[in-house]
Formats: sequence, structure tokens, C-alpha cells
Amino acid sequence: MNNMNQMMKQVKKMQEQMLKAQEALAEKKVEGSSGGGVVTVEVNGHKKLLSITIKPEAVDPEDVEMLQDLVMTAVNDALTKADDIANSDMSKFTGGMKIPGLF
Repeated sequence: MNNMNQMMKQVKKMQEQMLKAQEALAEKKVEGSSGGGVVTVEVNGHKKLLSITIKPEAVDPEDVEMLQDLVMTAVNDALTKADDIANSDMSKFTGGMKIPGLF
């Protein structure tokens, strides 16, 4: 029975550490860019878009599709980086296993 209590304490401690790690992701920021930096976006570790910066040279009223593509590419770049930091931080607890719904 003592082993079971010890194991439950370890599980509870790991859960607390995972919760803290997930909360800390909100404070981590990553930047994605496209077009050589004419469009940059910043997201946090929870994939919340924090800012978008578009340099004037990216704005061509006759080629709106290009600007749309640049924004989409920059956002996807930042979201990929946010996934990378989340996976890196949480793999400490999961041993690299992908657990659906965890992050």
C-alpha cells in the first residue's frame, strides 16, 4: 500500500508540474515572418496571436493576394514555432509521447 501512496504522490506532483508548464507557455513568445521580414507576427505558446507588423513595401493595392499570402505564411510560421516550444516543454513530462488533448 505504501508503494501505491508513493506513486500517487508522484503522479500528483507531475500533474502540478505539467499545469505550471502549460501556464508558462502563455508567457513564451515566438515570431514568424515571411517575405524577408516584410510581414512578422508574434504568438504566444498557447497560439494566441499577439501582434502583426506589415512594412509599407508589402502593401501593393494591385496585388492584395500577395499580402494575404505573406500574412498567412508568417502566421503559419509562428504557429509552427509555438507548437515546437509546447512540444519541447511538455515532452519533459510525456517522454515524447503524443497525448491527444494534452497540448
